[in-house]
Amino acid sequence: MPSSSRSEDRYDSRTRLKLPRTVVVLGGVSLLTDASSEMIYPLLPLFLATSLGAGAAFIGLIEGVAESTASLVKLFSGWWSDRLGRRKAIVVGGYTLSAFARPLVALAGSGWHVLAIRFTDRLGKGLRTAPRDALIAAATPNASLGRAFGFHRAMDHAGAVVGPLIAFALLATVVEDLRVVFALAAIPGVLAVLLLATQVADAPIAPGAHTRPSSISLAPFPSRFRAVLGVVTLFTLGNSSDAFLLLKAHAVGISASAIPLLWIALHLSKALSSTPAGTLSDRIGRPRLIIAGWLVYAAVYGGFALATDAWQVWALFILYGTFFGLTEGVEKAYVADLAPPELRGTAYGLYHAAVGLAALPASLLMGIVWDLRGSAAAFSVGAGLALVSAGLFLLLLMHPVTREEAPAARL
Repeated sequence: MPSSSRSEDRYDSRTRLKLPRTVVVLGGVSLLTDASSEMIYPLLPLFLATSLGAGAAFIGLIEGVAESTASLVKLFSGWWSDRLGRRKAIVVGGYTLSAFARPLVALAGSGWHVLAIRFTDRLGKGLRTAPRDALIAAATPNASLGRAFGFHRAMDHAGAVVGPLIAFALLATVVEDLRVVFALAAIPGVLAVLLLATQVADAPIAPGAHTRPSSISLAPFPSRFRAVLGVVTLFTLGNSSDAFLLLKAHAVGISASAIPLLWIALHLSKALSSTPAGTLSDRIGRPRLIIAGWLVYAAVYGGFALATDAWQVWALFILYGTFFGLTEGVEKAYVADLAPPELRGTAYGLYHAAVGLAALPASLLMGIVWDLRGSAAAFSVGAGLALVSAGLFLLLLMHPVTREEAPAARL
């Protein structure tokens, strides 16, 4: 009898560790999509500054507008997928738009052209993200949500390793023109769309009026979800575009040819930390890891404010990757913990909208402070906001919760 019990325990453990097919395939889609995107993104700030003559504030404007656009559309697309009761068609449309818009950077003749292309690319990202996250949540048992979202983020970051590696190899051996690299980024993007369209099944929502929200509203959600959303928004005000980290890297002496390698190191750190952190959050709860991640972020930005040597920037980029591992997948799993299943599309839309709407002022603030007071002051502002946000989140968790919210809010 005891041996039978042990066998059942081992079986249950294997079952929990096995990821659903939908999660695995969507991970592959994200890997290919990020490989396409990251063939371009690490080189874009340098391309804008040296080839197109854009300043730090304009680069901040491009990234802020791009991410805020994506987040506004995520709000609509998540709600729309709840209304339709289906998600896959919206996800496919979003990936397709980005796959065809992104490589057009190769034809850009001014900073404004890049702004328009990034806007369109992020429009596609906005369409796909919230419904895709809801697909992952629907396909995964609640006890494995952290692991599933951690795996998805790990695959996403693995693509961000492959993309810069391809770019570096092309620039080092085949081509010298950045525009050629940007054009070739179309290949993995199209492959991602084909994989998604043919290998991912939809997850229809059970019919019923109560599952079809008539408007986008915070009212149906628990108070803890609304409070957490507010604290996340505050944190994001100090979480500016990573383009500024790349500018800092170049300023301390890291060459243009080494920038893709630095980006690879960052995403390797992200990929290696995401799945273990997500799995750990399934065991000990999400908030501890989120707070730890925000404290790591504060330490990293404080380090960038003081960094003067290339080796310091390399070390900070690797540590910065663990911030993403501790927070990205874990925060998404926390959203699923707090939101009713039939409203998860809307919940992810609200979450991404809160993050993205804060991205515009965050990147503009970073760029303006950088231009007026220098990089050290700009990074110090981000570090300070991260510390304040971590403290507020801790205070929120100490506040009494209702019986309904208590399991998800545990420390």
